[in-house]
Amino acid sequence: MAETKIIDRSFMVSRKRGNGTLRYEVWQDNGVVTRYNLAYINHLIFSGDNGRVIGYDNRHGHHRHFKGAVELVDTTSFVEIERCFEQEWAAVLEEYNAQRNR
Repeated sequence: MAETKIIDRSFMVSRKRGNGTLRYEVWQDNGVVTRYNLAYINHLIFSGDNGRVIGYDNRHGHHRHFKGAVELVDTTSFVEIERCFEQEWAAVLEEYNAQRNR
């Protein structure tokens, strides 16, 4: 069976919540995730890397982007990577909003 893109979604984060875009792209083959690209984009928080504040993908091995820096991740489990991404973009927004409201 050929690799198929199963998720291709973008969500806007409201201005009240902190702005930005969440991007999810996931491909699978025979029920197994083969490729993924998860990104939180907000040019108000970080203008480099096309506004990607945080992201995970496996284009060149499993790795994490954070404000322009790239580092390998210890896990290859998509479920675990997605959980980390969800927690981290929420924490980034929480910190951003705390600074904004001072």
